[in-house]
Amino acid sequence: MAQFLVAIHHPDDYDPFLAEDEAMSHDIDALNDEMKAAGVRIFVGGLQPAGRAMSLRAQPTGEVLITDGPYLETKEHMGGFWVLEAANLDEALAWGRKAAIACRAPVEVRPFF
Repeated sequence: MAQFLVAIHHPDDYDPFLAEDEAMSHDIDALNDEMKAAGVRIFVGGLQPAGRAMSLRAQPTGEVLITDGPYLETKEHMGGFWVLEAANLDEALAWGRKAAIACRAPVEVRPFF
């Protein structure tokens, strides 16, 4: 079985307290329960907003520069993710479809090496 990252992407100004209603929370909880029952879910985690990130960059001098904010300057950032164990990409994509519906957000599915 291969492992896959199923990542949820939110707009930069996403506020879960404003965007996530009871129905959405229920749908995400139901999806988590379904993943657990199917034995595919290895780990799940929600992330704080991108503005809370810290970026570290190695410098030619050997120092590490730490700056506030995400590494990438984009309009969307990863807001949460699942690590799943699935038989193949098609199965992982099927879970990704369910995640996109439950989270009402774009989803990226990517295999691990």
